[in-house]
Amino acid sequence: MLTRVYVLLAAYIIDRIIGDPRWLTHPVVYMGRVITWLEGKIRSRVQEEGLKRAGLLFPIVLVAGSFAVVWTLLALLYKVHPWLAWGVEAWLISTTIATKGLAEAGMDIYRLLRQEKIEDARHALSMVVGRDTAFLSDREVSRGAVETVAENIVDAIISPLFYAAIGGAPLAMAYRAANTLDSMVGYKNEKYHNLGWASARFDDVANYIPARLSALLLVFVSWILRLDWRRCAMIILRDARRHPSPNSGFTEAGVAGALGIQLGGTNYYQGIPSNRAKMGDELRPIVPKDIKKTVTIMHWVSFFFLLACLTGILLIESIYCI
Repeated sequence: MLTRVYVLLAAYIIDRIIGDPRWLTHPVVYMGRVITWLEGKIRSRVQEEGLKRAGLLFPIVLVAGSFAVVWTLLALLYKVHPWLAWGVEAWLISTTIATKGLAEAGMDIYRLLRQEKIEDARHALSMVVGRDTAFLSDREVSRGAVETVAENIVDAIISPLFYAAIGGAPLAMAYRAANTLDSMVGYKNEKYHNLGWASARFDDVANYIPARLSALLLVFVSWILRLDWRRCAMIILRDARRHPSPNSGFTEAGVAGALGIQLGGTNYYQGIPSNRAKMGDELRPIVPKDIKKTVTIMHWVSFFFLLACLTGILLIESIYCI
């Protein structure tokens, strides 16, 4: 158990300093290839009426498979030398976390807006969101960046840390597989309505507890940063469930409340408008500086959650030893 403390701490530090270097192929890339291959096999062999049942194969194959592959790899490396296994485990966990990448994505957009390079800012936003960005105003670009950073606090940071603290790299990688499945086949459209339902529901269940822990930490961090922590709590309770996702609304609503801004509204996807429920009260317009504030909130939430995880592991270790 004590080893897990050092491994988890090392993984967090690796992500904060190195992130995901482009020269190194990310495990998610391999997961994506497996998902694409499996989808092709299913669609070539299963009729439309059987796709819903076949959709269960995605979490069974990819989530369970990711856990098994990583567990086996670490078991083999441990036989070579424990330090080798611990080092690889720390790196694997770091690939499931995206603190550095999320912060850089947000801050790149912030800097471009500050430099009044609106076209470049729109393009930078298009790299991290699915909505149309070609004609967005600087205010709408800022909203998109704030929403992206806030929403991903859960699935890019808190959830993988949560599962790494419980089950090390195997469970963290299994979570990342579930999240990748949701992003690739978990859409509620005609193409994936049947095939992707199990992946979408599995991801919802996996993020349920981490999302609510994130909400509690958001209120605490808002108090630490002298933001409006009372409004943060109020908006979470009032607006979080308005989000189409049962989990993402907690961090978006919390950020909206803490900053005194309103998130949500109309987005366009391939020219088609999509109206999303608004969260927060528009006490003032959204400005580029809100992106920077959201990144700061994200960093502090991740830091305090890491401390909570490490403390929890040590407490369990001490109880175990009594």
